[in-house]
Amino acid sequence: MTEVPGASNDAELFEELRPKAFGVAYRMLGSVSEAEDVVQEAFLRLYRELDGGGEIESPEAYLVTVVSRLAIDELRSARARRETYVGEWLPEPILTAEDADPARHAEIAESLSVGLLLVLETLTPEERAVFLLREVFDYPHERIAEILGKSPPAVRQLAVRARRRVGEREPRFETSRQQRDRLADRFFEAFEEGNLEELEILLADDVALRGDGGGKVPALARVVQGRVRVARTLRNFGRAAERFGVATLRRVEVNGEPGAIALDSEGNLIAVTVINVAGGRIHAVNSVANPEKLRHLGTVGDLGALLRGAKQRPDPGVDPGP
Repeated sequence: MTEVPGASNDAELFEELRPKAFGVAYRMLGSVSEAEDVVQEAFLRLYRELDGGGEIESPEAYLVTVVSRLAIDELRSARARRETYVGEWLPEPILTAEDADPARHAEIAESLSVGLLLVLETLTPEERAVFLLREVFDYPHERIAEILGKSPPAVRQLAVRARRRVGEREPRFETSRQQRDRLADRFFEAFEEGNLEELEILLADDVALRGDGGGKVPALARVVQGRVRVARTLRNFGRAAERFGVATLRRVEVNGEPGAIALDSEGNLIAVTVINVAGGRIHAVNSVANPEKLRHLGTVGDLGALLRGAKQRPDPGVDPGP
């Protein structure tokens, strides 16, 4: 096998380059499982090339090229599947660690946020690749052209279209992470208590609530919008959570944003919720309960069974809302 500086074997090479490869694949696909498949295939191709005596000046550049092209192909296939997806589609959540450097944390979190990933769903696969490689990974247009097998002018045109479609978005992060986290603490406390007044104070007028059950478990059939409607829906969920089998709501960071994991009495995962904070208000609440999108995070509970059991218990009287 060709000797690679800083990596004496395949395992070391994998550990060194996997974060970058996965970062590109996940942002392209919004799916942990699909991203892992793409990364695995890209590494297999890299190993075969090296073992065959191929001259690879930069394994990282080779991987990013292969991952980008495989992800574009996968995204085209995924688009067809998502057209028949039951209910709202949300990216598979990933848990992200806090970073001591607020500026770096904001940069990483912004490029992973559920809001951005949903916006990227409106782009063509090639526009999405160009946008991410340019805006997130800071590749020059000439290098992106090599990766995608296109001319630099064509890449620049794709970049312009992508930036226009993504648009000028408002800042998604509080100036102070402490303020953001305090607001998140208030939100999840109000949710657990079913405090309608506090929820309405925290939510933006144009707030959107999305739930992704994928047809596997019950979830919101469509997006709920507006401060009053979202607050009432959340209040009802909060009041009913214990009856539905939610024993614990554990605060975590999801895709770089404040979030929480809902666990059943046995510690199994039921759902992951993430909120988007901007300008001192919550602009989006996104919850993933589709078990197929949660398995990479741990053991998933049977939400359907919990809900069926809840129907057999006395109803505490939940306001049906608007």
